[in-house]
This record gives sequence, structure tokens and C-alpha cells, in this order.
Amino acid sequence: MGLASASTATDGMQLCIFDLRRGQNEGQELDKILFFFPADLPFSTQLSVIGLSEGLITFTRIFSPEAACEIIEAERHSHVFYEAETDIWMVMVVEKGKDSDAIWRIDALRKVLKEVHSLFVMFYGSIRAMLEKDPSGGLIRSHLYPFIMDYLSDFPVGKKLQLPSFRDCLKERGTVQMLTMGREAAIEVQSLVSVLDSCAGNSSCYSMILFHDLLVSTTLSPDDTINLFTYAVLRLSPNALSSGVNSWSYIRRGSTSSHFVSGSALTHSGPVSEQIYHSSDTSPVGNNINRVTRALQHGKWYKGKDGFLVTDIWGVDVGSLVCATPTVWLQQTEEAMYLCPYQFKSLTLILLIPVSSILNGEQGVALVKQQLLENASLKILKVEEKLSKGWGGENAYHVSGYRYLLVDGDRNISRASPPGKVTTLAKESLLALSKLRDEVDLEKSRAKRDNAGCEKDLEVSIRAKNNAWAIARITGGKELYMVLEKASETLLYASDAVEKFSNRYCNGAFSLD
Repeated sequence: MGLASASTATDGMQLCIFDLRRGQNEGQELDKILFFFPADLPFSTQLSVIGLSEGLITFTRIFSPEAACEIIEAERHSHVFYEAETDIWMVMVVEKGKDSDAIWRIDALRKVLKEVHSLFVMFYGSIRAMLEKDPSGGLIRSHLYPFIMDYLSDFPVGKKLQLPSFRDCLKERGTVQMLTMGREAAIEVQSLVSVLDSCAGNSSCYSMILFHDLLVSTTLSPDDTINLFTYAVLRLSPNALSSGVNSWSYIRRGSTSSHFVSGSALTHSGPVSEQIYHSSDTSPVGNNINRVTRALQHGKWYKGKDGFLVTDIWGVDVGSLVCATPTVWLQQTEEAMYLCPYQFKSLTLILLIPVSSILNGEQGVALVKQQLLENASLKILKVEEKLSKGWGGENAYHVSGYRYLLVDGDRNISRASPPGKVTTLAKESLLALSKLRDEVDLEKSRAKRDNAGCEKDLEVSIRAKNNAWAIARITGGKELYMVLEKASETLLYASDAVEKFSNRYCNGAFSLD
């Protein structure tokens, strides 16, 4: 059953996006609703949820004009608020079920809202800009619904949506995970980056390199890096491609990297009815004027014989059947860029070419790709060999006896125990750490509100019901969360274990000396 069939799949979760500037006159209330999930709920129910949210926002702004409500805890529900853009709000309402798995960390839920909005802006631009382009709201609604539904399709477990819960307390959404490499590998990577950034001649390109699902190099701003890294891990990495269920064969023509496909191979498939995405034209190679690009659609990226990844998501040229090159929008430069991913074994390269620098469309992009293959193939081979030689496997960052999460908030980087190792923790240990992180999140929010620009150091240790230790240390913009299940009963022993970890793996950043 697809997610579009709504309420039976949600089991107590509602997600809405609304504009406070719209629908203020009687009889026009529906205009403010830009997105609502489940979509098949009666409009009266949708307006009730949004009306309550609007009232809470208005009320809390009386006491905190600069920062309205972030979370409202009711007896049976938690209401999570995120102001994505000025007066455009995203609200998630989650039910407090009897099932112990339905224990959420509120900041993690808010980061889900932030992530989906950031990805949307990367592909389509701001919500406000689309509303200004089409004040009726039809344009933004036709884009938001398929995009968010495709995003939510990464969360289902059976017929339920498995939102981030206490079991994910050793993960940090909105950060990148870096690969540690030696000096020789770093020199080879830097040499490759220089070639990538000069592929379009006088125009400045940007690049990102990943090995497996870890970031190797980026020339993008921090915010753009997070967005593109997130998309790469979701849809472009070898792991993401291997999880796809579709296959696509095509041939190359001539010496360029343009790709030609049969019309039958481009038939759209997915869990949601295509009537949602195409207002009139359903032909994959026909008139694409009314076509809505589903940037997060599953199983639509494919690796070609030349190593470049291609997709028909952005449409197909009528005459040549060449797949249109995807485009993204960079926050820092406010510039549209062609997205050109290339893959060699476990290495994924993403080249971003300014749209303004390519005068002849797909033909110009194909020439840049060809130039990359000619100039960088040997360097790509060397980098892959160096990184593979030093790769320790999926448990490369496991530290025996510890289950940990390191977060560098200033650089938006995190490192954590491998997921397979985290699953060995007892439920009581994870619940204790989740509760601890909630308390730390609250304290960080208070400190940020009371002392703008002033960071507060924290150290908290709690004992779980199973006698495990859950520990948090915050200092200098860096955060360490840890579970010790095999520590002795004394806090001194647990504290000493953290000191050893800090000195060996964090250059003493979390040491108390």
C-alpha cells in the first residue's frame, strides 16, 4: 500500500505546512493550507489542526516575539513547530502511544522538518518565491505533496511510519560524516579536486566526493554541503543505488556522454498515483510544461557505461531522447547548478556546473563530462585505490566497550558507533540516553535564548535501570554522548572511561583537566 493512501499508514502522525499570511478572511481559510498529511482527512480536521497551531504561535509570540513556540506537550500528543521561512510554518503532531517505541526526541523530529524543507529549497527554491510566482497556491501544492511523500517513503516499517525515536539517539541528522584518511590519500584527493573545479574552463565549478556514505571532500558552503550530502546518501551513493528495484539500460552515441533511452524505459512508477504529479501530460517524452519533477523519487538513478549517473526525473528531450541534466540551487551563491554525479566502485563524485556557464544546454554539459573523463580518470583511479587500501569496513569507527556519538556543531560534522553495534545496546540504555539528550537539548535552548552567542559547557551522567551509564559532555561547540553498559557501579569508573576516550580519540577535547 502506498503512502498516498494516507491515514491507515500514519498511525498517529500528522504533518502540515501553512502560510500565516494567507486565508485570513472568512471563507478563505483553506488558502493557508499548503500541505497536509494525511491528505484524506476532512478539511474540517485539517483546519482544526492548523487553527490550533496558529493560535499557539500567536500566543507564544506575545512572550517571545523573536522565537515563537518550538514544542507543545499535550496529554496525548506532542506538537513540534518549525518556522521554515518567514510566516511559513511546518508542524508535526505525533501521538503519545502506549508502545514504548513511540518515544520521540523532539529536537530529532524538528530536524526532520528542517531537512525536508532544506532539500525542497535546494531543488525548487523557496516556498515564498513559488507563492509569489503563483498566488493561487496551486504551483507550490503540486510540488510539495509529491516531494514530501517521496521523502516520507524512506521512513516506513510495514504499514507504519518509523519516525526517529529513542533508538536513534546515537545519530545526528543535519550533519555530515567524514572519512578519515592518511596524508598520501589526502594529497591525491586535493589533486583530483583541482581538476574537478576547473572542468568548465573559466567558470568555477563545485565538487563533492564521497567514499561509501562518508564525505571525503567538498568545495561547497556548510549548508549546501549538508543538503547535497544528504541527497547523495539518500539517492546517489552505491548503497542507495543497490537498494533500487528498477533497471535501465541505454547506449551512448558518439564521443559525448549524452544518454539515449527507449520511451518504454521511462514509464514512471511509484507508490503514489501519477495523477498527483502530472496535471495533464503523462507521456514521459511529451510536453513537460505541466510536469512536476519528483526529485526524491525512488529507483530513478542509474549508472551508465561511462560511470555517470543519469535519471529521467527531470524530463527527456523530445527529439533526441536525451535525459535532462538535473539542476539544484545553491544557498550561498544563489545560483542554479547542473548536477552531474559520477561513480567508480565505492567512490562517488558530484560535479556542480553553473547553468549560466553552459550556453548550449545538454550538449555543453556532455562536453564538460567528456573533459572530466579525459582529465580526471587516472586521478579517480588513484584516489579510489588509496581510500580502499585504508578502509576499515563498516565497523571502521567502532571503539570496543563504547557506544558513542561525537558532534562538532561548528563544522556540522558527526561520528558515531556503527549502527550494527548500537543495536546491541539494551532498550533501557537507549531510553536513558534519549532522555538525557532531551534534557541537554532543553538546556542548550535555554542558554541560546538567555545568552545569545554564549555557549555553555555541560556535563551530565545518569544511571539507567539496567545499571548502564548514559553520559553527555558539551564544551566549545562540541558534543559527546556515550553509553557504557559494562562500566562498574561507580561514577568514578565511568568518568575515567570517558577521559580515556576523549584523550585517545578527541585530542582531549572533553577532558576535565
